Amino acid sequence: MNIIQESKNKNNPPEKIILGIDPGTNVMGYGLITVKGQKVISTLQYGVIHLSKYKSHELKLRKIFERVQSIVDEFHPDEVALEAPFFGKNVQSMLKLGRAQGVAMAAALTRDIPITEYAPRKVKQSVTGNGNATKEQVANMLASLLKLPEIPKMLDATDALGVALCHHYQGGKQVSKAKSWKTFLEDNPGRIKSGKTKK
Repeated sequence: MNIIQESKNKNNPPEKIILGIDPGTNVMGYGLITVKGQKVISTLQYGVIHLSKYKSHELKLRKIFERVQSIVDEFHPDEVALEAPFFGKNVQSMLKLGRAQGVAMAAALTRDIPITEYAPRKVKQSVTGNGNATKEQVANMLASLLKLPEIPKMLDATDALGVALCHHYQGGKQVSKAKSWKTFLEDNPGRIKSGKTKK
C-alpha cells in the first residue's frame, strides 16, 4: 500500500509556489510562479517596489521588509530565490545592496521559508543559455517561456521572474539549510555583527 501511494505521489507531484526577488535600493523586483514537477503551471504575479521616494536608507530597508512579508503572507510561497548582489567597484552601493538583500532574506526567514541565492550570471544562463544576456533578452525569453501576454516593461520584475524560473530549473538543489531565522543565525554566525564598527 505504501509503495503504491509513493508511486502515485511521484506521478502526481504537488504544486509549488516560488517567489523570486531581485533586490535593489531604488527599485526591487519580485515575481511568483507556480510549478508542478518539471512543469511551470502559471505566473501568479510580478511587479516592482519603488523605493527612491524614501529619503533615508533605513526607511527603504523597512519598506522592503514589510513589502516582502506582505507578499509572503498573501501568496504563501514554498521557496524563495534571490539574485545575489553583483560585485562592482562602488563599495557604498554594494553595501547598501547587500543590506537590501539581507532584509528581504530576513523577511522570508521569519516566515520559515527556505531561501536560495543565485548569481546574476547563473540566472541569465538558466533562462537564456547566455550568461552575458541583457535584461531585455532575459525579458523576451521569459515572455516566451512563461507565455506572458506581452513583454513586461518592468525589467526588475522580469529579473525576479528569471530568478524564480532559474530556481525551478535547478530543482531547488541549492536551497539554503536555513529554514528559520534561528537556524540561519546558528548556521551563519558571521553574518550578524555586533554594534562595533570596523575602521
